[in-house]
Amino acid sequence: RLPKLAKMFQLIEEWTVTLPKWRVLEKLTAHHIPCGPILSPKEIIEDRSLADNGMIVEVDHPERGSFTTVGNPLKLSDSPTHITTPPLLGQHNEDIYVHELGLSAAELPQLKEQGVI
Repeated sequence: RLPKLAKMFQLIEEWTVTLPKWRVLEKLTAHHIPCGPILSPKEIIEDRSLADNGMIVEVDHPERGSFTTVGNPLKLSDSPTHITTPPLLGQHNEDIYVHELGLSAAELPQLKEQGVI
């Protein structure tokens, strides 16, 4: 098969382009061929099973309000995760510049004034 891999991909693409992805999935699974569709962002967000399994979550954001996003698809019993809001622009500047990089708190306004942060 390896020497004819390009031809195989060409034939598969010529066949799959003629059908909706759900029909391709149906036909291949009927023959026990492992496959899965590539979902659009809209299809991912609207997939109830993904939401039920915590892979799609609602997050509250202080500026834009509640929004839907991708959660953590990995579910480890000893390492649960919790999806939180993304940080606001500059929210962690002090932690990073002062506590991680060792700058003084007095330097932060200067960096901001100079357009560095």
